[in-house]
Amino acid sequence: MRRILYDGLVRWKLSAGREPLILEGARQVGKTWRVDEFGRNEYEHYIKINCDNNPKYAMRDWFIKSTG
Repeated sequence: MRRILYDGLVRWKLSAGREPLILEGARQVGKTWRVDEFGRNEYEHYIKINCDNNPKYAMRDWFIKSTG
């Protein structure tokens, strides 16, 4: 399973017209851990914004509406 998600993140990184990454899925399955690992291994610096931490700002909904 590790390679499937990680390889997908690498394909996203290498795609020419990539858009912001929104990673959704079930709770407690390792999404945050995997994105942190990907950021550490694939970039010199990276920023992670977790839009679920403060629903007051509803940034997640804004991203979905903007790209959908």
